[in-house]
Order: sequence, then C-alpha cells, then structure tokens
Amino acid sequence: MLRFILKRIGYGILLLFGVITLVFFLFAVLPTDPVSEIMGQHNDKKTEDAIRHQLGLDLPIAVQYLGYLNDLSPISWHRTDDATNFFYLNDRNYHYVKIMGFEKSAVVLKAPYLRRSYHGDRPVADIIAEAFPKTMLLAIVSIIFGIVVGIFIGVLCAIYQGTWFDKTSLLVAVLGMSVPSFFVAILLAWIFAYLLSDYTGLSMFGSLYSVDDYGQGVFVDLKNIILPALTLGIRPLAIVIELTKSSVLDVMSQDYIRTARAKGVTPARIMLKHALKNALNPVVTAISGWLAGLLAGAVFVEYIFDWKGMGVVIVDALSQNDLPVLMGSLLYISIILVLINIVVDIIYGWLDPRVKTAA
Repeated sequence: MLRFILKRIGYGILLLFGVITLVFFLFAVLPTDPVSEIMGQHNDKKTEDAIRHQLGLDLPIAVQYLGYLNDLSPISWHRTDDATNFFYLNDRNYHYVKIMGFEKSAVVLKAPYLRRSYHGDRPVADIIAEAFPKTMLLAIVSIIFGIVVGIFIGVLCAIYQGTWFDKTSLLVAVLGMSVPSFFVAILLAWIFAYLLSDYTGLSMFGSLYSVDDYGQGVFVDLKNIILPALTLGIRPLAIVIELTKSSVLDVMSQDYIRTARAKGVTPARIMLKHALKNALNPVVTAISGWLAGLLAGAVFVEYIFDWKGMGVVIVDALSQNDLPVLMGSLLYISIILVLINIVVDIIYGWLDPRVKTAA
C-alpha cells in the first residue's frame, strides 16, 4: 500500500507540473499585457518599464518559467543582491533555512512561494487562504447533501422499482442533470429568498461572514450557505440517485444475494450489509469527481449568491491577467484533486476486497 501511495504521489507531482507548464505558457502567448492594465490610463513609458522590470516580465519567457518553478520548489536557488526576478530572501511573510551560501546567492529550504498579486501587491497565499476555506465549506456541504439524500433515494428507487416514487425521482434526476446551475441558482434565490423570504429568513446575497447592523462586528452567518449548497448539490444528487439505483439493482441480482435470501437473512440486513456496500464503488467515483469540480469554484453560483470563494478569485484573476493568483489557485485545486484521487483508490480497496492496488 505504501508503494502504491508513493506511486500515486509521483503521478500527482507530474500532473501539477503539467498544469503549471500549460497555464504559464498559455498566458505567455495571449495578446494581453498585465502591466498596461496595472497602469490604466497613465501611459508613462518609464514607469511601465520599471513595473515590467520589477515583475520580471522583461525577461525571456523561458527564464520567467524557470524562475517561477524555482519559487515553487522547496529547495531552490535565489539571488540576494536585488529584488527582481526571483524570490526575495528577506520577504517578511516567509521563512527560509539557508542550506548553502555564495557571494550573491544562496540555496535555501523554504515553503513554496506563490509570489504576489499584480493588483494590490498582496501575497497570493493570503488571497487563497481567505477564499479557499469558503469554497471548501460550500463544496463539502453540497456533496454531503448529494451523498446522503442521493443514496437514500437511490436505494428506495431500487426497492420500489417501477412505482410512482421511482418515476418521480427519475424525473427529478433528469432535471437536475440537465438544468444549468446558474438558472437553478436564480430560481432558488427568487423562490426562497424573495417570494418566501418572510418564512425562510434567507437572503439572496451573502457570504460566510456578515457584518452586524451597526457595522461594528463580523460574525459567521451559516444560513447564507443553504441556497448555494442546495444549488451545487442538485446535480451530484441526481447522479448519485441514478448510480445508486442501477448499482443496487445489479448487485441484488448476484448469486450471493440469492444465497443470503435462501438462508433467511432479513431484507434490511441484505441491503445494508451485503448489497449497499458492494454497490458504492461507482458512487464513490462520481463523488470524487464532483467534489473536485465543486472545488474548482462553481463560478456562476458564487457570483449569483455573492459567495466570495475560489470561483470569484479565479474569474477576477482571468479578467485582470493576474497570473500569480491564477497559477496559485489552479495549483491548490490540482493538489486537492490529486489527494482526492488517492483517497478514492484507498476506499476502493476497503469497499471491494477484489480490487487490488497495482504495485
């Protein structure tokens, strides 16, 4: 198992390297100039050249790319004679351990440095640390809703196959998979936060943190997560219902289920101990994929409900050509995706002993 996990981690590192390389060079060929957007209408050639030099954008693309990889690497080389192009060793936001020193450079051991935003000069790590927990919380609540409700309804659909309950659930599942998330978000906001706001107490807009009526304090407002989580959870819910139903029906037709029935095992015990556990493999696969997708930001939903998470950060970075913020955000999401895939492979072995991890 240890060898399997290490092998998966190696594949994950290669995946992260591919994501970084693809996005970096894709931005390099785009006909956009972040320096011009930073300056706005103040088109001063001298100031523009100074900003370009400070950000290292006057270097060849290959040198910029190697410099970014150098900043991300935990063991890296850095110049100490100027503040351009590479990570500045005395940056107050980061700690380092000097491994080997030279006259004007050093090899150091440090945490990966995601650089600073082109707009506002904030550390990218701080921007992500502020937005990522909100998206993570929203994604987890959404997927839990989809898992719990979806498996429950899917099992009932398999038990009562062909009844009105099964047909109604199928209709809901089809609508859930086909209707765009932004339309569902607008519809739910209009119904529950506008028409029925006197009864639900929900708001059409709001993030995890709210300011009190006097503007003197910030508090956690969990009710704001209900509508965006419900919106994001509808599509995973529909898929979990369909997968659970089909998997349970397939498992219930196996020989060992018939043997258990012949031995007089109760239907509830057959379902909970034998059928459901063996039917969850495709559900686990779908859940892992949807969780990674939800962590990517759910851009439209976050904008509609003003839930300031990673989706808003990524869109703002794209619109402003803020490469450090975009790279840092995609790197975080890719790491989560790799970790989720590793956990899913481990869960496979627990759910089905016939699944062997290849050495």
